[in-house]
Amino acid sequence: MATTTVITPPRPPTVWQSLLEAIRGTHQDFTQGSISRAVFLLATPMVLEMLMESLFAIVDVFWVTRLGADAVATVGLTESILVLVFSVALGISMSTTAMVARRIGEKDSRGAATAAGQAILLGVALAILMGAPGSWFAPRLLEWMGAPAGLVATGHRYTSIALGGSVSVMLLFLNNAIFRGAGDASIAMRVLWVSNLINLTLDPCLIFGLGPFPRLGVTGAAVSTLTGRSLGVLYQLWILTRGHSRIVIRRPDFRLAPRVIGSLIRVSSTGVAQFAVAHTSWIALVRIISSFGSTAVAGYTIGIRIFIFAILPSWGLSGAAATMMGQNLGARKPERAERAVYLTAFYNMLFLALVAAVFITVPERIVRLFTDDPAVMPFAVSCLRIIAYGNLSYAWGMVMVQAFNGAGDTITPTIINMIGFWLVEIPLAWALAFPARMQVRGVFTAVPIAEFFITVMGLTVFLRGRWKKIRI
Repeated sequence: MATTTVITPPRPPTVWQSLLEAIRGTHQDFTQGSISRAVFLLATPMVLEMLMESLFAIVDVFWVTRLGADAVATVGLTESILVLVFSVALGISMSTTAMVARRIGEKDSRGAATAAGQAILLGVALAILMGAPGSWFAPRLLEWMGAPAGLVATGHRYTSIALGGSVSVMLLFLNNAIFRGAGDASIAMRVLWVSNLINLTLDPCLIFGLGPFPRLGVTGAAVSTLTGRSLGVLYQLWILTRGHSRIVIRRPDFRLAPRVIGSLIRVSSTGVAQFAVAHTSWIALVRIISSFGSTAVAGYTIGIRIFIFAILPSWGLSGAAATMMGQNLGARKPERAERAVYLTAFYNMLFLALVAAVFITVPERIVRLFTDDPAVMPFAVSCLRIIAYGNLSYAWGMVMVQAFNGAGDTITPTIINMIGFWLVEIPLAWALAFPARMQVRGVFTAVPIAEFFITVMGLTVFLRGRWKKIRI
C-alpha cells in the first residue's frame, strides 16, 4: 500500500521574530515574497535609526535652551546655513541609494561596490569645497542671516565648527545610504546609534563643563556633534571595508571610474537641486522670522526641533519605500515597487495622524518641557500646532519624493519642490506675515499649505507611471 507524504508549509514568522530579524539584520531578498514583510524588515531599523537621530535633536536643544534665547537662536540660524551641506549630502545619498539598490536588484554586487566607492570620493571632494570657506566666513554668514552683534560674538565659533565638520556630515549620510540601498538598514541603524550616543553623552559635559571637561557653552554642542559624527564615520568605513555588510568596498573601488561617477553626478545634480530648493526655502523662512527678534527665532527652533523629533521615523518609512523601489525596478518588477510605495504611505499616514492629534491638542505641555520663557513659549506652541495641521500631506508627500528618488528620477521632485516651496510657500509666508499682519503665525501657516500642494503634485505625477522607464 502506497503512503502519501504530506508536506506542511513552514509557518510564517511571528511579528516578534520579524522584529528581531529586522534589528539583527536580514538576508531576505526584497524582490520576492510578502511586500508587507519586506517593508517591515526594511522600515523597522530605519525607523529606529531615525528615532535615535530625533532623540539627539531634541536632547541637544534641551541642553542649549539652558543657555538662553541667543544660544538657541545660534543653533537655529546655523542649521539654516548648514542645510546647504545637508542638501548636497542628501542629493548624493539619494542617487547612491538608487544606484546601489539597482545593482543589488540586478545581482551585481561588484557594480554596487564600485558605485559606493565613487560616491564616497565625490562626497568628500564636495564637502571640503563647502566646509572650508563656510567655517572661515562663519561670522559674516550669521550677520547675513540677520543675527545681532551680540549673538555673532558668542555664537560664531559654534557655526565655524559645525560648517568645518562638513566631511563628517557628508560621509555619515553617504555611507548609510550605501547600507540602505544594499538592504542593510540594520547596519545604518547601529551606526547612527553609536554616533548619537557619543553625542548625547558629550553634550552636557562640554556645554556645562562637567567633570574634567571644559565649559564651552553653545560651542560645546558643536564639538560633541562633530566628535560623534566622526567616530560614526570611522565605524561605517570599518564595516564597509572589512566584509561585514552585503557590500564590500575594496581599494580598486576607490579608483576614479569616469562612467560611474558621471552617472552619479548626473543623477545627483538634480537630487542636490531638489534638496537645495527645499532646504534653502527654510533659510528664507528663518530670515523672515528673524525680523521679529531672537525670541521668535528661538521659539521656532524649539518648535521645529520637537516636530522633527516626531516625524523623523516617517523618513525611516520613506527610506524603505526608496529601497523597495530601487531593488524591484532592478529586478524588473515595477508593479511590486508601486504596491510597496502605496502600502508604506498608508502606514506613514496612520502614524502622522496620531502625531498631529497630540501636537494640535496639547502643544503647551510639550513645549514646557524645554522652556518656560514667557517670551519664547508662544512662538514654539504656535509653530508646533500650526505645522502639525499638514501631517497627512507630509505622510504621502515624503513617501512620493523618496519613491521617485529610489527610482533614480530626481528631476520630478526638484520641479515639484521648486513650485511648492519657492512659488507657493515663500511668497505666501511673506504675504501672511507682513501685508496680512499675521507676523510669525503667517510664516507657520504657509508651511502646511505648501506641503498640501506638493503632495497633490507628487501623487498626480506618480500615478502617470513614467518613473517605471527610468534607467540608471
